[in-house]
Amino acid sequence: MTTPATRVLLVDDEPALQRTLEPLLRSRGYDVTVAGTAAAALDAFAATPPHLIILDLGLPDLDGIELCRRFRQQSPAPIIVLSARGHEADKVAALDQGADDYVTKPFGPEELLARLRVALRRLAQEPPQSSGQIRRGGLTIDFDRRRVLRDQQEIRLTPKEFELLAFLVQHPDRVLTHHTLLKAIWGANAVDQPEHLWVLVGQLRKKVEPDPSRPRLIVSEPWVGYRFVTGESVP
Repeated sequence: MTTPATRVLLVDDEPALQRTLEPLLRSRGYDVTVAGTAAAALDAFAATPPHLIILDLGLPDLDGIELCRRFRQQSPAPIIVLSARGHEADKVAALDQGADDYVTKPFGPEELLARLRVALRRLAQEPPQSSGQIRRGGLTIDFDRRRVLRDQQEIRLTPKEFELLAFLVQHPDRVLTHHTLLKAIWGANAVDQPEHLWVLVGQLRKKVEPDPSRPRLIVSEPWVGYRFVTGESVP
């Protein structure tokens, strides 16, 4: 029995990009639907819910961030944002509205394909854990005992360091904005105090990274946030 193809909804109004990406995705086995407007995207989404959405923010009939919010209200499907360089505020807003990742234009096709694979793999994983143990990036996180181990050796973390690491590993390979992390760790009143997060990330990296000067687990997304890397994601 043939496995159904993964359905991808490509939302972008640039004909040149459509002509490039649609055949590329089809050549890798994806079932692609192309929409050049938000209205067409919403119709396609309702007719055949996609497994993954590639979303350009610059649409002619509706703000892409608003479209992202509507998609996220209706589906857990990963949303990968396409954004022109220099619009960090838009990318952050889209991520805060539920997007999982972003790719900056111009981009290499292999980078986009890698991000698709990571997003789909994450979707197939179990829901975020808050009990038991989980292994990520060579670390074992014990949620019940609030302990972190590497090679059976305990890494001693402060309560806040553990909370940050736990939140990151519960959302592997996903870009988490400063706003999202600040709210998760310190609450809504701390979202305008990013210096707290910068300090905490620095402290945590010193304890969990093999080489804190060249982080490979907790990777910075400049001006946006952080990503906990488990293997295939593309910085």
